[in-house]
Amino acid sequence: MTAKTRINTVLFDLDGTILDTNELIIQSFMHALKDIVPADFSREHMIPSMGMPLAYQMQKFSGLEDVSHLIATYREINLRLHDDLVTTFPYVNEVMERLHKSGFKQGIVTTKMRLTTDRGLAYVGLRDYVQSVITVDDVQHPKPHPEPVLNAIRELDAEPAATLMVGDSVVDIQAANEAGAVSVGVAWSLKGEKVLRDAGANHIIHDMRDLYELVGLERVTA
Repeated sequence: MTAKTRINTVLFDLDGTILDTNELIIQSFMHALKDIVPADFSREHMIPSMGMPLAYQMQKFSGLEDVSHLIATYREINLRLHDDLVTTFPYVNEVMERLHKSGFKQGIVTTKMRLTTDRGLAYVGLRDYVQSVITVDDVQHPKPHPEPVLNAIRELDAEPAATLMVGDSVVDIQAANEAGAVSVGVAWSLKGEKVLRDAGANHIIHDMRDLYELVGLERVTA
């Protein structure tokens, strides 16, 4: 990595990347779609589109145009179960704290709404480490459009080529690549590592501490 492209900014997707909300999301969908989808509808049907905007997913699963009532039900159960089912993936807190202390700029780019984004970040103790939070409420065109990534880069006064965008879904990789950022897929994605590679991820990490090498920090092991 040359000095010209030295990374100084790291953007993260939220759900499935730094926050393990997989079970919360799946339970919320199953509750909201009860009696709407076929009896054999399961989490396997949901996983490929996880990361897309909620309204899109609800329309896809239900076949309905107006899904406002399904979204309301989803959000009610999601908020009710939030603190019981949300945690961070291994080493997320350690890595984000170290990046913060080392002077890296950090941001969140998510298709989640502002309320639950802020709640999740605060609940797991990550809010103080990020200087930009771009949610679905802040953009006209959510991921996979590059607008959210570009907005975060602009807020952080960063350069695309000096920015990592870390995510667990195809839309994260597509948005990062379209924005000119360096796309990083996480191997713990429910969608699988191959899906992210095929989407054009520049890097795949298997442990959040793998980011240290990408940003030029030494990985210290106990």
